[in-house]
Amino acid sequence: MTDTAHLTSPTVTNDADALVGIVVALPEELSTLTYHKLKLGECCRIGDTWVVYSGAGPANATKAAELLIDKGCRQLISWGCAAGLSPELKPGDLVLASQIVTEQQQFDTDSHWRSRILAFLPTGIPVHDGKLFSSAELVGSHQHKQRLHQTSLAIALDMESAAIAETAQRAGLPCLAVRAIADPAGMDLPQAVQRALDSDGQVVMAKLLRYLLTHPWEVVGLIRLGLHFHAAQTTLKLVARQFRIPGTYPPIAI
Repeated sequence: MTDTAHLTSPTVTNDADALVGIVVALPEELSTLTYHKLKLGECCRIGDTWVVYSGAGPANATKAAELLIDKGCRQLISWGCAAGLSPELKPGDLVLASQIVTEQQQFDTDSHWRSRILAFLPTGIPVHDGKLFSSAELVGSHQHKQRLHQTSLAIALDMESAAIAETAQRAGLPCLAVRAIADPAGMDLPQAVQRALDSDGQVVMAKLLRYLLTHPWEVVGLIRLGLHFHAAQTTLKLVARQFRIPGTYPPIAI
């Protein structure tokens, strides 16, 4: 566990005096907040905020959220990338979910906190505030995304936000989901990626390369996904810098 130096820049929060906890599932999402490198399950404090690298999926997200609460956090953010369910969402679009849903549950995010962030977002970022669906398993096909969109009316999809929201609700704490679209609704996640992921959502390079040796046409899809993921990362970095959601990046002018 790493403890970093206190930053003087304020974090945009619902309660300026409360510690904020941010859960990120992947190291690529962590890099949009800070230069600090964390191991899986580790967290670091930056100013008035704790950031934890959880790994993918609801079980990991629950453990991470509970860790943040143990550290004294009184506001939780689910931060990272998401898949589009609505065809209107493009790679790099930002989702500030008004609700987080699963097939059995529904959680409202903190409307006051969300409104404060919306009020300060630069006009160049397309922002959507509908439902975010959290799945316990990876959703790779565009047909599956379409079905989820039709049945849940959610506009985007991730695997962690509902677990974080449920943990926050049990503790009586406000929660937000800040997600940028990586793979749009009409895109199938390349089989090379699906075959190479481990249980924590990390791509095992040896598995990826072995699959590509026998399925070289998958390279095109990987390149496309990489470009979309870069667009999502760019949006998240812009939001983090603009609002000084913690990190070692300096704020930038818009």
